Amino acid sequence: MRSISDTIERLARARAQTQGPVDQPNKLTRLAEPAQNPGQLTGWYQCPDGPVSPPALVVVLHGCTQTAAAYDHGSGWSRLAEDYGFAVLFPEQSRQNNANLCFNWFQGDDVTRDHGEVLSIREMIASMIDIHGVDSRRVFVTGLSAGGAMANALLASYPEVFTGGAIIAGLPFGVASTVPEAFDRMRGHGIPPATTLDAKLRSASRHDGPWPTVSVWHGTTDNTVSEANSRAIIDQWRGVHGADVGSREAQLVDGGHALETWKDASGRNAIEHYRIVGMGHGTPIDATTGYGRSAAYMLDAGISSTVHIARAWGLTPSFERRERPETPDASQVAAQHGPLLKPDGIQEVIESALRAAGLMK
Repeated sequence: MRSISDTIERLARARAQTQGPVDQPNKLTRLAEPAQNPGQLTGWYQCPDGPVSPPALVVVLHGCTQTAAAYDHGSGWSRLAEDYGFAVLFPEQSRQNNANLCFNWFQGDDVTRDHGEVLSIREMIASMIDIHGVDSRRVFVTGLSAGGAMANALLASYPEVFTGGAIIAGLPFGVASTVPEAFDRMRGHGIPPATTLDAKLRSASRHDGPWPTVSVWHGTTDNTVSEANSRAIIDQWRGVHGADVGSREAQLVDGGHALETWKDASGRNAIEHYRIVGMGHGTPIDATTGYGRSAAYMLDAGISSTVHIARAWGLTPSFERRERPETPDASQVAAQHGPLLKPDGIQEVIESALRAAGLMK
């Protein structure tokens, strides 16, 4: 049972979550532009100093209205990477491409293998391998919302590149090719059946296995991207993994959140699904771990997706708690940075982004 002081602290952070992001100092280094960058994205990275062996790489994709620095600050990925010796890469959207910094998961050219934004990110990964010496056998990708949908597009388009992926509040690959379809799918309407989702995944590349593992995260009260999308993502990936219904296992973790897992034919956990009870649209964090801080769409749900995902990928040895400086509460943040913007209008943000891209009037 949580203490009263802990409950009060979490309530303070919850109030902060109804406010928008503040500019955060960028502790990442800018990546030299790759030879091919048709998506016109910017890359930011962090690598361990003097690694004994080539480090693993985690590619992290921010959500709409966020920057690489803000998502890193909220999620704690670079801090975790620094402690455990792996590299991180943060592709970043530009306002030139999308006025609200959403990755363009709804544009066919940007999610097709060897085109657009997915090719830009693939080329950034190649740079990290060639120039910064990361391990090509241990490349992973995660993302939130539009970044989650783009993470799924990368897994589908380049399955040979990734060992695993984590999709947070995202959507299945290839389900929308028009603006009305994009909004319908976000609301959970018109999602194709499992056979169609499977076919879209298989047709995205000529890959014949092995396939990357997939971790799906979604809040049970997400009113921006319907939870039906998380089930559809699982349906999309069960076929290529040979993960039948009989392989499913269920348990409760970290205070009552539901975790389902499906095993592939070899017996490994190929797909996992976290349902975060009572959480809205955002990335679940647990600020008490020292990895991640509350902000817009960075929601303190008492469970750290960053820590769980890294552990599942073999990047951290345990959930042991590390001594960290105390995280400022909401009143301290407000005193330092002043009032923040409310994130309630995420649908309006996405509509504005679509208009800016010329896809909506």
